[in-house]
Amino acid sequence: MADIFKIEIITPDRILYEGEAEFVEFTTVSGEIGVYANHIPLTTVLAPGAVTIYNGEKETVAAVHAGFAEILGDKVTFLAEIAEWPDEIDLNRAKAAKDRAENRIASHAADIDIRRAEFALRKALTRINVADMR
Repeated sequence: MADIFKIEIITPDRILYEGEAEFVEFTTVSGEIGVYANHIPLTTVLAPGAVTIYNGEKETVAAVHAGFAEILGDKVTFLAEIAEWPDEIDLNRAKAAKDRAENRIASHAADIDIRRAEFALRKALTRINVADMR
């Protein structure tokens, strides 16, 4: 049996998750990361993506859109601006947001903030991917 560590996913509105895990995967601005117990201490910036928590045979997935992750030997804490369970995601709204962001990026208009549109696109794609995991 693998070592267990604690996980929290916290947003300004609520504590989305408090529990234990053997392994967790998530997306940072530098790429994908996987964490087991006794990982070296690390603080990193989250990018929009799925947080997948593995505990034995159980796999729990949430969408996290921005924030920070603090990794300590016995605990991983996600401080996120937005975090959602798959069943909380409005798939039609996420698809509409994806279309809007793609149209903004494709327009090449001078008044469009491309970085903001790309971030909106990543959030929409994260929501769509996580909602498909229901």
